[in-house]
Amino acid sequence: MKKIVEGTQIKKIYGAKGNVFTALDNIDLTVYEGEFVGIMGPSGAGKSTLLNVVATIDQPTSGEILIDGINIRSMNEEQLSAFRRDKLGFIFQDYHLLDTLTVKENIVLPLALAKMNVSTLEEKVIAVADRFGIRSILDKYPYQISGGQKQRTAASRAIVTKPSLLLADEPTGALDSKSATDLLESLKDLSEQDHATILMVTHDGFAASYCQRILFIKDGKLFTELVKGNKTRREFFNKVLDVLSALGGGTSDAI
Repeated sequence: MKKIVEGTQIKKIYGAKGNVFTALDNIDLTVYEGEFVGIMGPSGAGKSTLLNVVATIDQPTSGEILIDGINIRSMNEEQLSAFRRDKLGFIFQDYHLLDTLTVKENIVLPLALAKMNVSTLEEKVIAVADRFGIRSILDKYPYQISGGQKQRTAASRAIVTKPSLLLADEPTGALDSKSATDLLESLKDLSEQDHATILMVTHDGFAASYCQRILFIKDGKLFTELVKGNKTRREFFNKVLDVLSALGGGTSDAI
């Protein structure tokens, strides 16, 4: 199976001598093509820091990170910018939509930056809008749609270029339970049917139960790992709760 993310001895230290905080402490990370992997842990454990260094938003202090076989630490800022556009997709808790653009225009943005021809662009937007059930709102503006629709728009924008890696930071954090479930079902389908590779940070056991595998971080170190395997989602959810209880952090909704 193809490795999409290969992280070796990832370390992130903030501060200077006398006032040093180790956010990530020699973490090894591998994510395979088509996997839906969750990252969990108590507040301040290093979850978002790990996502940010993989996403090239932040630089690790030491260690190596390869994405789709490319060493992201060897690139300059211009190369990283092109790499993010071509290889990565992002979903954030607060959507990051442009209010002056319609839903369709928000989704189109990455394709327009890639200078794709209009007919191909149109096909891709319709296909992704159908996948996330938002075709009927393509002409609306973000202020005219619900939070769940905004997040599905953001997810559509993130995957429309078919990135090698989709990174999601608390994507259900601002959603009601139905909207969260709709989004998570769509992400699970993307992984299973389209072999999309997804790395998701979440504090919520319900959201994590949709993953195939979960990495738990505590104090910047890998604490343990859970693999769903043949478990039902309810069984996996209960295993997640057990680990969160041992960690002393995390919240969840009931299934």
